[in-house]
Amino acid sequence: MLALHLVRTSRPSALARRALVASAAGAVGFLLLSVLSHAVAHPGHPQTAVARLLWCAVPLAALAHLAVATVRADPSVRPREGLDAVGVGPARLPLLAAVTAGLYCAVGCALAWPAFVHLRGGLGGALDAVPLAGAAGELLGAGRPLPRAAALTLLAVPPLVAAGAGALATRLRSTPSDALPGPSTGLPDPAAALPRRTPPVPTGLPWGVAVTAVGLAVETYAADRLATSTGPGVPLPGSPPDALGVGVVAGWLVIGLGLVLAGPGLVHLCGMLLAAGRPGVLRLLAGRALREEAPRVGHPLGVLCAVTAGALGSVRLYGTARGAGEATVGPLTVLGAAVVLVCAVAAALGSAAEFRAARAAVTAGLCRLGVSRRLLRAAATLRVVAVLAVLAPPTWLVAELATAPLTR
Repeated sequence: MLALHLVRTSRPSALARRALVASAAGAVGFLLLSVLSHAVAHPGHPQTAVARLLWCAVPLAALAHLAVATVRADPSVRPREGLDAVGVGPARLPLLAAVTAGLYCAVGCALAWPAFVHLRGGLGGALDAVPLAGAAGELLGAGRPLPRAAALTLLAVPPLVAAGAGALATRLRSTPSDALPGPSTGLPDPAAALPRRTPPVPTGLPWGVAVTAVGLAVETYAADRLATSTGPGVPLPGSPPDALGVGVVAGWLVIGLGLVLAGPGLVHLCGMLLAAGRPGVLRLLAGRALREEAPRVGHPLGVLCAVTAGALGSVRLYGTARGAGEATVGPLTVLGAAVVLVCAVAAALGSAAEFRAARAAVTAGLCRLGVSRRLLRAAATLRVVAVLAVLAPPTWLVAELATAPLTR
């Protein structure tokens, strides 16, 4: 009941983030149901069904990433006196976060079931007159009944994964060091706008570069062996592991891990470049904020870079395969890719919102010192432009290097 009350009294921005989590969970549930229907319709091809189920782990991981970012940015699961009064202290906050995240995803999966049945063959009765009834019957394996227990089990996976990720993120969340308390009068303290310490330098950039290089080397070696053993052809994302090559998939995973590790260092480097030389007030504010923001938003931005590089590489691979007449992109593949991309973008925006909330006292102190809102908005815009300018070239370069061994 407490979770439902917190949902009902939330702000529109928080409700929009929760609705996005529910939509992503519904899409993941739809993909899992499509795997089940394919397995029922093609009982003689278990390897294909297993491969599809394994590829569903990618959007499921993206959903967990989005759930973590949403829970961290959700003000209803932060420590506060109101929750302590009803017996929800810091020890019970992970449970509240798990229930809240699971509730969003359960709603999305509950809506995915009738949508899937409607597109597969219609809900029966007067609902068959609704548009798109049975429109995807051939794609979703219509004509054979789905085992209810298996369907319910698969639909329970996204809420459980999101609940576990949300609880873990709440337990591991540390108190922001830049949210300085104001005076006892309740007004923002102007001294909070003054830096108390130098932002720490992330140490993950060299490790991220090294891990990315290792991933590229593993993928290149595996691609050469795959081309020697299978002959000409383009290994596509979504293919069975034996056709794609375990080494290629492992290389992609290591490359993505390297980009995630390098994210905070790249954001910190961007802040240092902005504040280099003799910066003015605008560059100084933007650079200082980026250096403080790097540990919090660096990893989500690294995930976004990895997803963007994967999307660019997949587009190139599918374009090469389509030109050779080997394969086309199916609607379920597009749905899975859209879920991953939307979750990565939304998680990065959620992390930025969390950092903005953590710096509320600092922003109020700057305003009391005479800094205009227009200057603060200009600094925020400059941060966005600088981050895009720094992160776009490495993302494009990694995508090109990752696809080069597979298309030559």
